Amino acid sequence: MSLTPKEENLPLSKFESMLKTNSVYFFDSVEFEEIIHYYLEMGKNPLAKKAIKLGLQQHPNSINLKLLNAEVLVFDGELEKATILLNALKAIEPNNEEVYVQQANILSKKNEHQQAINLLKSALAFTDDEADIYAIIGMEYMFLDNFEEARLNFAKCLEVDFEDYSSLYNVIYCFDMESKHEEAVLFLNNYIDKDPYSEVAWHQLGRQYYILEKYVDALKAFDYAVLIDEFFVGAFLEKAKTLEKLECYEEAIDNYATTLELDDPTSFAFLRIGECYKNLGKSTLAIQYYKKAVHEDPLLDKGWIAIANSCMMKKKYQNALYFVNKAIEIDEQNTLYWRKYAEINIKLSFYEETIKAFQQCLKLEDNDIIIWIGLCDTQSFIGDFEDALITLHKASVFYQNFAEIEYRLSGLYYKFKNWDKGKKHLQKALEIDFEYHTILKELFPEVFKLVEVQTVINNFK
Repeated sequence: MSLTPKEENLPLSKFESMLKTNSVYFFDSVEFEEIIHYYLEMGKNPLAKKAIKLGLQQHPNSINLKLLNAEVLVFDGELEKATILLNALKAIEPNNEEVYVQQANILSKKNEHQQAINLLKSALAFTDDEADIYAIIGMEYMFLDNFEEARLNFAKCLEVDFEDYSSLYNVIYCFDMESKHEEAVLFLNNYIDKDPYSEVAWHQLGRQYYILEKYVDALKAFDYAVLIDEFFVGAFLEKAKTLEKLECYEEAIDNYATTLELDDPTSFAFLRIGECYKNLGKSTLAIQYYKKAVHEDPLLDKGWIAIANSCMMKKKYQNALYFVNKAIEIDEQNTLYWRKYAEINIKLSFYEETIKAFQQCLKLEDNDIIIWIGLCDTQSFIGDFEDALITLHKASVFYQNFAEIEYRLSGLYYKFKNWDKGKKHLQKALEIDFEYHTILKELFPEVFKLVEVQTVINNFK
């Protein structure tokens, strides 16, 4: 039976025993430091404070304990107290890099990042662990959105410790933020030349190739990553996404399935497998996996909309309506879902609901002409010609000189027996797109048959 950290750490057990019995035991300063670090790592700050207090009572001149006290003060937001303490410590030990680090931490919390960087650069002269300082400087530059300087500092961490994958990730993140993907590829290839068995580097190289749409190169990189580490779930996932782009859907399914074997099931993997089956024309299997996706995550709106689309393809419109409603309940601000809701309701001849859907799209500032025309045509179909006319005039604010709007305006004005405006809009529409005039026959057959309308059209030929 393995021991817990407390059981392995005799000073810690002794300290907690002391707290329970109100006895006073002696610890050397190093033991207090270990106890305090343990409590801070475990998030038990009240116990860390007790240890600091007792530690300073027994070792009032311990610089390290005072530094830990300053760290806790900073964490608690007591920046002024921490500043006074650190200034006193700096006077005693001006070459102690930890003093500079904690002072920089205070400046960072005040959003004075450049000043923090200046202090950290001073700390470099006194430290034996430059990588830690460079990493903190890199983070400060990231706070300033200076990704180039951040990247250079994280790269220095790699010079100290080539397998510092945290810094490697940060370097690539900075390249991403600068959209310097070609440069990232060059950096990673150089890294791989030095360590060809780094699955992390191969994985990151694959990501960069994927972003650059170099899918064959990306696939090779991910292949190397999973060859080096056959349990690398992230690499299998990225490999599957790449295979989708290459339209190798069966292989993509196999790789998504591997992620499900290696780790807990994810709604994303189920959803992508469903998409692959859809692309293979296997709609029944696709729906099965879409349903697994929403079972795994009932709030996965993309899963519900995928099921709705599959039902639409099978002309099961009532089912599709149920599933699109599930998606809208999750994300009612998504205009694509409202468009799909409109499309389904048209198929079901639920025209009032269709109008509601188009109007919702417009409220969400989806001003695509398709939405305006869809709304107008639905209103016209149910006889709400005045509303249709209002809709078209609103649309014309966004879309001037569009034949789709002018022909419909003409048809509606002729219906209202406003011959002048009907003719005016018809002539304008014919000038924009003569061939499209058949829309009048489709939407307003009685208007199209009017002698005056035929005359205008024939005179334009």
